[in-house]
Amino acid sequence: MRRVVYLGRHLMLKSKYLDKLGNGRFTTIRLGIIRPKYREVFIHSGGMVVAKARIVNVLYKRVSELTDEDAVADGFTSREALIDELRGGIYGNITNNDWVTILTLEVTKAIGRRDDGSIGLSPVDIARLALRYNVPLSEEERRVLQELVNEGSVRKAAVKLFNSLRGGRVVIRRIIRKSLKHLIRMGVITDY
Repeated sequence: MRRVVYLGRHLMLKSKYLDKLGNGRFTTIRLGIIRPKYREVFIHSGGMVVAKARIVNVLYKRVSELTDEDAVADGFTSREALIDELRGGIYGNITNNDWVTILTLEVTKAIGRRDDGSIGLSPVDIARLALRYNVPLSEEERRVLQELVNEGSVRKAAVKLFNSLRGGRVVIRRIIRKSLKHLIRMGVITDY
């Protein structure tokens, strides 16, 4: 099977594989041809965003070409253990001729409350998550968040939307704080 899937900004990871994130760099093997649209992704697990990561390598192989080295890099003891998990625990009936994608990712931010009270996400990241998870906001607030995502910075969005750096930043930061509170309340981001 040659299934092509385009990966957006969000990658799901089963909670039993969360310990991979602690290594800083990890791989995940997915069925089909995965074509990332972006280099940076949010890692989701258990209904929460747990990390932000950068895709550093993408490799395509057939199941028959997987090696013990691929398996160990993905956290398994052997190629056989990896294939058993792919067949039994994740994808079901796959053949040796099916394509898989080996994504190598590097964790750039663990997401959760920091000692300094910050959450470890940029305003643009919070805006993306708020829009994706339909945080309850007014249409105007959603428009501001979308413009923040489009522009890539609070400064640029403030000037474009409000023709005022100082006043615009105050409004945008208020909406970001409100969005963050909702994301935490909704359980999308942990508050620990």
